[in-house]
Amino acid sequence: MSRFDFRQVDVFSAEPLRGNPVAVVHDAESIAEPDLAAFARWTNLSETTFLLPPTTPAADYRVRILTPGAELPFAGHPTLGTAHAWLEAGGVPREDREIVQECGVGLVRVRRGADRLAFAAPELLRSGPVDAADLARIAAGLRLRVGDLQDAQWIDNGPGWVGVLLADADAVLRVRPDPVALGDLAVGIAGIYPEGECAIEVRAFVGGIGVDEDPVTGSLNAGLAQWLAGGLLPASYVASQGTVLQRRGRVHIDTDEDGTIWVGGETVTTISGTLSLPDPIRRPVSIG
Repeated sequence: MSRFDFRQVDVFSAEPLRGNPVAVVHDAESIAEPDLAAFARWTNLSETTFLLPPTTPAADYRVRILTPGAELPFAGHPTLGTAHAWLEAGGVPREDREIVQECGVGLVRVRRGADRLAFAAPELLRSGPVDAADLARIAAGLRLRVGDLQDAQWIDNGPGWVGVLLADADAVLRVRPDPVALGDLAVGIAGIYPEGECAIEVRAFVGGIGVDEDPVTGSLNAGLAQWLAGGLLPASYVASQGTVLQRRGRVHIDTDEDGTIWVGGETVTTISGTLSLPDPIRRPVSIG
């Protein structure tokens, strides 16, 4: 049996069990490809990550991000949870206050603050308006009328997000989606609070990857911030997510003077231990 250090990190909450957990496997380069997917299915979490040596000297580490049904080029809460686990295991970044993660979308910067980690929102792979056919499909999947969708934009930074604005935060909390109708769409809905600690309520529905609703979603909040921050929303604000799932996720959005959007939250290790997997089968090599 091969053994690997393992952590499960709660992300976007200072309170254990109230954020979004991610499973992190350290030094995973010797794990066979089928076992990566099998372990991600077995954890049954929205994402499991595997820490690997970087392929470029510009990065501090490389990560692969797997859901129970697919591999993602980027995801937000796994980025923060993996950075937390890497630091806790003794990782030392090249820069004192910034970590550079290598993943499917390239290099992602992670900033170390006094109270939380934050990643720089990656460039959108797809942006712009949503066509009428997709709006009708989204409305059906949310069990709403097309007229209930106040606005919509593609805000895809890897997982395929389309962002939808509803009338207010209460409208977001009332949605009871139809996962079959949503199909393979990745839909994030948001509604504004009139006052209080949080500016918006966010929910994430992810079809086709084994997750119906994600508790707290960094990549979606990054895309929403690129769409709404500095316009409909302040340049810096706090988003609430996970309320319907009895979580208390808090996503902190901050915008630098140069326009860089940082997506941050508290992280805490809830489980640490050892993962044991069978050694890969080694077939004899024939010569001649």
